[in-house]
Amino acid sequence: MFINLSEVFSSEGSKETVEAPVELQSFQSRLGDFPIVEKTPAVFTFTNDGVNKAKVEGGVRLVLKAGCDRCLAEVPVVLDLKFDRVVTSPEGSTEEEADDIPDFMEGYQLNTETFVYDEILVNWPTKILCKEDCKGVCPVCGQNRNLRECGCDTFVPDPRMAVIKDIFNANKEV
Repeated sequence: MFINLSEVFSSEGSKETVEAPVELQSFQSRLGDFPIVEKTPAVFTFTNDGVNKAKVEGGVRLVLKAGCDRCLAEVPVVLDLKFDRVVTSPEGSTEEEADDIPDFMEGYQLNTETFVYDEILVNWPTKILCKEDCKGVCPVCGQNRNLRECGCDTFVPDPRMAVIKDIFNANKEV
């Protein structure tokens, strides 16, 4: 959905609130494809912030499905996005700023889908866990250790001690 901001850019003291439906079905990035299972309409409040500038405030709530980073179980990721940005009109930006025009602005129109996508990208959690004390998977057999222990030997010797181990193995009597 596109929202025309020409009225907000041109009228001093202008304020406009728009509720836009989120049409994204999934969030796709280099990390994978994450389906959106719940979403509320995005609420935008546009306020004139000077000559050819508008302040964009608002929020949206999304629930996405993602895999736990330790055990790979499917986890709901709740994103309560609150945004507060300043955008400029095409004629309000200088030549230096012209290269930095965000991709969600197309002339005087704000592309809500691209705007919400950018907000998800910026606010994506660095680590997704099913629970704070998730035990992960066994490095030997792949069993989810939150469900049951597998009994595999997961001892990993210190590689710095490998030389000493070789000395003891060389001096062993057969």
